[in-house]
Amino acid sequence: MSDTATIGAPLRHDSALGHVTGTARYVDDLPTPPGTLHVAVGAATIAHGDVTRLDLSVTRAAPGVVDVVTADDVPGELDIGAVYPGDPLFATTVEFVGQPLFAVAARSLAAARRAASLAQVDYRETPAVLDVATALDERRFVLPSRTWRKGDAAQGLATAPRRLQRTLYVRGQEHFYLEGQVALAIPEEGGAMHVQSSTQHPAEVQALVAKVLGTSMHQVRVTCRRMGGAFGGKESQAASVACIAALFAWRLGVAVKCRLPRQDDMTQTGKRHDFACEYDVGHDAEGRLVAARVSLAGKCGYSPDLSEGIVDRAMLHAANAYYLPHAEVTGHRCKTHTVSNTAFRGFGGPQGMLGIEAVLDDIAARLGMDPLDVRKRNFYAPGRDMAFYGQRVTEHVLADLIGELEASADYRRRRAATRAFNRDSPWLKRGIALTPVQFGISFTTMHLNQAGSLVNVYLDGSIEVNHGGTEMGQGLYTKVRQVAAQAFGVPLSAVINTATRTDKVPNTTPTAASSGADLNGMAVRQACERIKTNLATFAHEHLNWPPVALRFSDGEVAAGRQTMPFEDFVYAAHLARTPLSATGFFKTPDIHFDKGLGRGEPFYYYAHGAAVAEVLVDTATGEYRVPRVDILHDCGASLNPAIDLGQIEGGFMQGMGWLTSEELLWDDSGRLISDSPANYKIPTAHDSPEEFNVAFYAGANPRPTPHRSKAVGEPPLMLAIAVWCALRDACFAAGGYAHLPALAAPATPEAVYWAACEARERGRPDAVV
Repeated sequence: MSDTATIGAPLRHDSALGHVTGTARYVDDLPTPPGTLHVAVGAATIAHGDVTRLDLSVTRAAPGVVDVVTADDVPGELDIGAVYPGDPLFATTVEFVGQPLFAVAARSLAAARRAASLAQVDYRETPAVLDVATALDERRFVLPSRTWRKGDAAQGLATAPRRLQRTLYVRGQEHFYLEGQVALAIPEEGGAMHVQSSTQHPAEVQALVAKVLGTSMHQVRVTCRRMGGAFGGKESQAASVACIAALFAWRLGVAVKCRLPRQDDMTQTGKRHDFACEYDVGHDAEGRLVAARVSLAGKCGYSPDLSEGIVDRAMLHAANAYYLPHAEVTGHRCKTHTVSNTAFRGFGGPQGMLGIEAVLDDIAARLGMDPLDVRKRNFYAPGRDMAFYGQRVTEHVLADLIGELEASADYRRRRAATRAFNRDSPWLKRGIALTPVQFGISFTTMHLNQAGSLVNVYLDGSIEVNHGGTEMGQGLYTKVRQVAAQAFGVPLSAVINTATRTDKVPNTTPTAASSGADLNGMAVRQACERIKTNLATFAHEHLNWPPVALRFSDGEVAAGRQTMPFEDFVYAAHLARTPLSATGFFKTPDIHFDKGLGRGEPFYYYAHGAAVAEVLVDTATGEYRVPRVDILHDCGASLNPAIDLGQIEGGFMQGMGWLTSEELLWDDSGRLISDSPANYKIPTAHDSPEEFNVAFYAGANPRPTPHRSKAVGEPPLMLAIAVWCALRDACFAAGGYAHLPALAAPATPEAVYWAACEARERGRPDAVV
């Protein structure tokens, strides 16, 4: 491979050196102008009620305080709802513990926090709805429910040879990004405002800041060079922090930084949705699904935020990789007086997938079959390829992928060894599971499937690319640089991806839905092709080169026998007044979806993968280890195997945390009690599988994406479902494989202990518990 053939090379992340040396700048690292003020937010202490008195006199008089704002001080619009209204910047009617009521700007963050704590607030409390069950009983929803149908589920269930019902409550997840929510607002001349924001959606921050200030979008510039993690938590919920900082900067004419301390961040910002899932499933004696009626009820919190799309995606993934002849899938968006939940890696897909995997394990246990065989019999296949939402599944790669993983991971032998071990071990039990992922790629809100770019080629042959995608550690900038470097045949070092800015590429969509490289890579590629077209015209008209396609490789430009170094060629083109800058635009083709009917083709393609997980459980205590995980994942023709490997490993570990150790809990008053690293446990290095094998499935994307690659941001998270299924398998063994118990999600050691107890009690009544 030449040094300019960058596509498919395992190149390091463009900020890797900065990450490890501490020189990579995040918003909180940026030099601040003299006199920069710092913000603390005053939050509600009840879950639901009206504020009857808000006395801020002592707060205003506190040392270091410069200004205090409430809802009455917003010059423009108060509501900053991302899609639907319902999210006031400051509340007067309280709808969750931690909801912002006011904000304080002071000369230090410590002074602002001390002053905020001095506020005197009285409430008239009203009853609060804090859980999904109550919201369902009382029909409290942030948006209307939806039901999508294929065939006749009722008739299919009534005539199915076998039938089962299962409920599963899936808890949410805290984003726990390393860099919390933060923004720095700097007023500029003519009433303009520059906001440095840690956001996945700079264009939305720009629009909402303008809305709150009562100005036009062209007066607001938002910049984001990088985020220290986001995972969906900065898609919509970065906006409030930016708006508060900008409001103070507009009022005072000085720079203002708003950075939420960790505990405030965890209390005041949304999480992955809890889901209450109900299944009524019919199947035959071979384990094939005949019909399913599924209800998915998301805990949305007090406002819609992004819950419409999140519950939709959960519904779309309610069958994962499996064919349903008859289906009825209902999604509820439940209103509770808790923080408004939001996007999280997978965007509802993980919650939708987990339940059907539990159901297939139930079927296998009932029939005395290996769960993998049940899964295989239900995969989409030619003639069994119409998804319940109307899209024909044309990529049938899972059977081959899982066959390859089954062999490389030695699944059958290890499953037999697991059974043998469990027969001779009364308390320590092993479990093993192999589960697939089929994740649809595209925004299900159609207008979001677009991207713009700007590419500048400079006289010395160096290249600048800019686009609407944001860098949150996932390597998007590196991949886009590779696309541009490959297009012009230059080394990667000749290309820079500058900070995402709303005044360079406008009206962008969020970096989400695993589509960052697909959309922005194609937009940059188009801009490069436009410049290359200009250069071809120049070569023919001014250099008398033959009218054939130019070749760009190894730092040179060639046509026929004519060659010239890229740098010299570009300089000559400039002297001939050839445009060396171009914009690009890409919109995903061939997708459409009617959300009301639940019919269409919402996905451009599917990303696939599978994982084998093996666990060892002490059923006397519920404690467990994960000795080994094997993953085979479909990245298409990977743009950068090193970055994709990191995404697979990281996504899997984050998914494992969601399903094992990360437990969100509230008390009876609606106060979040898992609000710090002391009581909310993300996985550590010690939780990582002792043997962790990751391989790439060979095969290019059949769809024309950047160099036939596939999205890899979200799909690996759902590979961790294998760990949860393996833990349940180990609990199954505790009862002599006679009763497959229910298992909570997350499967904390306590939950595993009680599941093992249930298996013993119902599997072998005379066993010692």
